Amino acid sequence: MPKLYKRILLLAAPMALQSIITYSVGMADNLMVGSLGELALSGVYVANQLQNILHMLVTGLGAALVILASQYWGKKDTDNTRAIVTIALKFGLGAGLLFLGATLLFPMQILGFFTNNPLVKLEALRYLSIIRFTYVFFAVTQILVASMRCVEQVRIGLVLSIITFFVNVGLNWILIFGNLGAPALGIRGAALATLIARMVETPIMIFYVRFVDSNLRLRFRHFRESHRELVRDFFRFGFPVILGDIFWGINLAVQGAILGRLGATALASVSIANNLFSMVAVGVYGTAAASAVIVGQTVGAQQYDLLKSYTKQLQILFLLVGVCSGALLYLISDYILTFYNLTPETLVMAKQFLIVLSVMIVGTSYQMSVLTGIVRAGGSIYFVLINDLIFVWLVVIPSAYLAAFVFHAHPVIVFMCLKSDQILKCLVAVVKVNRFDWIQNLTHETRQA
Repeated sequence: MPKLYKRILLLAAPMALQSIITYSVGMADNLMVGSLGELALSGVYVANQLQNILHMLVTGLGAALVILASQYWGKKDTDNTRAIVTIALKFGLGAGLLFLGATLLFPMQILGFFTNNPLVKLEALRYLSIIRFTYVFFAVTQILVASMRCVEQVRIGLVLSIITFFVNVGLNWILIFGNLGAPALGIRGAALATLIARMVETPIMIFYVRFVDSNLRLRFRHFRESHRELVRDFFRFGFPVILGDIFWGINLAVQGAILGRLGATALASVSIANNLFSMVAVGVYGTAAASAVIVGQTVGAQQYDLLKSYTKQLQILFLLVGVCSGALLYLISDYILTFYNLTPETLVMAKQFLIVLSVMIVGTSYQMSVLTGIVRAGGSIYFVLINDLIFVWLVVIPSAYLAAFVFHAHPVIVFMCLKSDQILKCLVAVVKVNRFDWIQNLTHETRQA
């Protein structure tokens, strides 16, 4: 195995395992809530749409953090690496508070964007009234996990996910169904279990960063320091990354709004399909995230010939991971669906959605990994944003809208339109990455030289 693949494996494996455990919590939620019926499952799906936007915003902050901090870490500049982390954490905390405030002030208006079904909206409100208090904990934890990733400390994320898994799933079993003498709270129990799990994982992550990590040596006093020039850098180079993930979150929200008007069956089906897809796609996302760290560090060290060699090897790896993930998703879908106690119509539609995703994941593995794991991490920060905006708002959303509301196509056709960019963007990715015009060192001293 080439040295690069070993390095990718050492980074990607813990991140993939972390994601498997994280998505296992989501799958357990999905299965347990699914036993309450399509209405409850649809309500949770709708309530989580705002969480998805926050998730993408925090993911964008983490990605911007990794791109900039990895380049500084590649040139052995610990002070600026640490400063980038504190900047990202402050904005992450602010985002969590902003979303919490919005859901406290305008809960029904927000839910009304995603569904016009009053019964689904009522179920969603029951879930949202509790889950919104997880937003701040989630944002802080994820930024800290990303900070450890940029210095190749990825095991803590895995350990944290294991702890969260047992806390969340155990409390789900107790609070949703009323086991061990607890009241049966239904979907409110699922939300409460998630909140408690978030309240457990955040102090653990803070303790690790403060007392265990020896790379960044992050201390509370560092958050009081002012880094005006690095803040400008973070916005100059990080803003397109953050904005891209925000727009992607909005895209997912709009997709949810389109599907939300196709009925409770479609909502429940896509909830099942998306959860299983997320479980299987961990290898794809782990490989892309590991590639971003390595590419960023290699650019920071100015090893450009080595970077070009890495690029060719990584493209082969991305395709292999995609094909294997697609085959796995297709093979296990029937088995997983047997665990759901839902109507035959819902299970048939979920299976159809999963067939679509088993094809689309091959494209996702190549284009997403190339564009975010190589091109964006290598310094071409605006290209991915512009490319996503073009495909999402000129192809995906218009075609899905027309299919759903003009031609009244079957929900599976609408779903195919919503996922079509995952294949189409491969053509752009293969051309862009092999031109090597995306390599740019973003660190401060290099740009001054």
